[in-house]
Amino acid sequence: MTDAYAVFGNPIGHSKSPFIHAAFARACGQDMAYAAIEAPLGGFGSALAAFRAEGGRGANVTAPFKLDAFAAADVLSERARAAGAVNALKFEDGRTLGENFDGLGLLRDIEVNLGFAVAGRRVLLLGAGGAARGAAPAILERRPALLTVANRDEAKAAALVEAFAALGPLDACGYEALARRPAYDLVLNSTSASWRGEAPPAPPSCFARGALAVELVYGRGLTPFLAEAKTAGAGQLADGVGMLVEQAAEAFAWWRGVRPETRAVIAELTVPLV
Repeated sequence: MTDAYAVFGNPIGHSKSPFIHAAFARACGQDMAYAAIEAPLGGFGSALAAFRAEGGRGANVTAPFKLDAFAAADVLSERARAAGAVNALKFEDGRTLGENFDGLGLLRDIEVNLGFAVAGRRVLLLGAGGAARGAAPAILERRPALLTVANRDEAKAAALVEAFAALGPLDACGYEALARRPAYDLVLNSTSASWRGEAPPAPPSCFARGALAVELVYGRGLTPFLAEAKTAGAGQLADGVGMLVEQAAEAFAWWRGVRPETRAVIAELTVPLV
């Protein structure tokens, strides 16, 4: 019998997850089907229950339901607890297990695909929302020299730093303070600015010469953030497509017990950064 999986979101028509997991299933010889389900706002719980009742084995969860998925899980991983959000669910032995692979996928893309070692580097994380909460613990596991969280609302950045203070060296500031700080080797944009065709107000001086600049959104080409990073002297640019595929591979391995190769799928989905 074909095993059923799905991704839940609203909207969901743009999702690449069905393509990604279909490619993984073919490559790994797995008998599974994967659908995109647009749950109504406020109706995630009932949509998830219906999917499970129909034989669903697991699910990915995207905006705006990651907090709903967190609440729906009976058992949470340490990564999910740290992020305060769930992006993957598995139904097992009558329980709903919750995981968050966003940070793990991001770091695998940075270190394996992009060849950038985080250990000992100065890292700047722009934004302090859900994406930042998923990324911060994974970054700190790699022992950077410093992780700075910068946000328009400095209090929100400070709250994130307080939540993860025990994990490693990190601090918080507003965007204007970045002009008075040494440059960073890795700069990640986790804000929603790129969806609006804008860049976060980070000064050009925050990019070290040859830095890696990573845009967490994907499929939008050379975003304003990446364009500013390039002009400022960043040596390597990347968007979030690698993170998307790598976190999907982690979920696939969690569900199916085999981790798929990711490079071909990343290449298929990559949009030139021009």
